[in-house]
Order: sequence, then structure tokens, then C-alpha cells
Amino acid sequence: MIDDIPGLRRILKTSRVIAVVGLSGDWFRPSYFAAKYMMAHGYTVIPVNPGYPEILGQKCYKSLRDIPGTVDIVDVFRRTEDVMPIAEDAVAIGAKVLWQQLGVTNTDAAKKTEAAGLEAVMDRCVKIEHARLFGGLNWAGVNTRVISAKRPQ
Repeated sequence: MIDDIPGLRRILKTSRVIAVVGLSGDWFRPSYFAAKYMMAHGYTVIPVNPGYPEILGQKCYKSLRDIPGTVDIVDVFRRTEDVMPIAEDAVAIGAKVLWQQLGVTNTDAAKKTEAAGLEAVMDRCVKIEHARLFGGLNWAGVNTRVISAKRPQ
């Protein structure tokens, strides 16, 4: 389980394609805000939600297995009990990371993906971690717990 600053920084620096499972088309939902933020910071976001044809100008897919290209991070905005089939799909499509959002903590799914060679992150938000580790929170007075006079390379 990746839960340290160097591991999170490495994942966010080397992974550029994020499939967001459970991405909502409603602008006020956390998944929408996080996806929009990540797109604004150079990431390719692939929406996965059978309820929408398109979100944030991107074609929306019904499942991870329907995505034609490669995926680095599978970002899960679903309930904890819904994660296992998503984890199995993440393994099947050859993703590199299963990332469970804040409040999502399916340990069995994380262990299953790690056994298949993926990395796992639980109970963290990609947007918050990106802002914390690569700049973006400090302007609002948020303690990032990263003490340095230098910007990360």
C-alpha cells in the first residue's frame, strides 16, 4: 500500500492517464471537481460512468474494459463495497495503480491488485495529493506537511 510522500509523488509524476470510475457529470460533485483539476494540470482523464455519454468534454465509458487505450491510474469514486469488481477490471486492463478516493477503503481489493502487480492507494484524493505535493494548497494557508524551500522537481 502506497502511503508515503515519495511513493505518492512518484505515482502522480509518472502516471498521466487517469480513468475516473464513478465520475459525475454534476459540477458540484467532488469527482467532477477532482477530474477537472487533474485535467487542468495536464492529465488525461477518462470518465467511467454508464449514466453519461460525455463528461468534461471527454467520451464516457460504461466500464474500464471498454476503454480502448492504456490507463495508468484507476481512480475510484464508488462505495467501498463496490470496489472489488473495479479492482478486477483494473488488473484486466493492465492499469498501474488502483487509487481509492477519500473514504473508500477496500483492503481486500487493494491486496488483490497488489498481488497482480499494481500499486494501491486508499483513502486519499488525487486532487488533494497533487496540490499538496506539487504546489497549490499553500496559497490557501493549508499545512501541506512538506517542509522545503524548494519546489519538487
